[in-house]
Amino acid sequence: MRKFISAFGFSNTIGFIGLGNMGIGMAHNLAKTRVVYAYDASPSWQSKIESTNIKPVSQIADVAANADTIITMLPNDKIVKSVAQEIFKKQNKTLIDSSTISPYASYDLAKMAQDTKNIYTDAPVSGGVGGAKLGTLTFMVGAEKELYDKISPILKEMGKNIFHCGKIGGGQIAKMCNNMALAIQMISVAEALALGKNMGMDPAMLSSIMSVSSSRCWSVDTYNPAPGVMPNVPSSKDYDGGFMVELMLKDLGIAIEASKKSGTDTQLGQHAQQIYNKLNEHFGKKDFAIVYKELTKSK
Repeated sequence: MRKFISAFGFSNTIGFIGLGNMGIGMAHNLAKTRVVYAYDASPSWQSKIESTNIKPVSQIADVAANADTIITMLPNDKIVKSVAQEIFKKQNKTLIDSSTISPYASYDLAKMAQDTKNIYTDAPVSGGVGGAKLGTLTFMVGAEKELYDKISPILKEMGKNIFHCGKIGGGQIAKMCNNMALAIQMISVAEALALGKNMGMDPAMLSSIMSVSSSRCWSVDTYNPAPGVMPNVPSSKDYDGGFMVELMLKDLGIAIEASKKSGTDTQLGQHAQQIYNKLNEHFGKKDFAIVYKELTKSK
């Protein structure tokens, strides 16, 4: 793919596909300095547009017609591959995929891009909906160094920490491992807060203690699962508007599949998968912190 890199210049026009809870915030940050041609399969996202620099279009082909650099933020491997096939009907496109998908899917997408004289890089993110809105996301990038250097200025418009994770697929490997750890972490924090609450301790007080103690972590001090502890996180909004259970379950599936292929023992990851699989039966669209609510409900 290296031979195609020099042919691409990054203009102030960019494409964005996938305007869900994460994508809409990312697009708005790009729109501070760029014109963003944006598409989502569900037109309801357009009601959230707050910038005249975001230009809604009616199909993927319109994004590709107006922008040579396109960012995708989509739910799963199958959708990303389908969208990439549409984009790669043209040549000389750079696709920056910020979706969380399997590293093996990233390898396939890179081959697809190479075969059609396009460029692909995986650049998944961490930081949640709040980070997407504030422009403080962490990007994990799988790409050759030359391409990483070229796209970093774009990513810095949406993120605070940009990591070069090596070759294609490296970003997805980092994200997969991070999200498996996050799922386990959230369950452990929810269990601890539920135990304290069931024994008469105020979750806010316990959270304050944990946030300056050895159990301090993101699920305690940034994305607390107990309603009312933090005002602007999903747990205080009936677990709406966050990282959905069904997406966490999807990410755990990617991690468990990879663990089997790599011969890695992930017992806690598998147990977390079982817990979120059960939650997904009734709360798939709710934020994954809803595990706390299930632990504290009346038995």
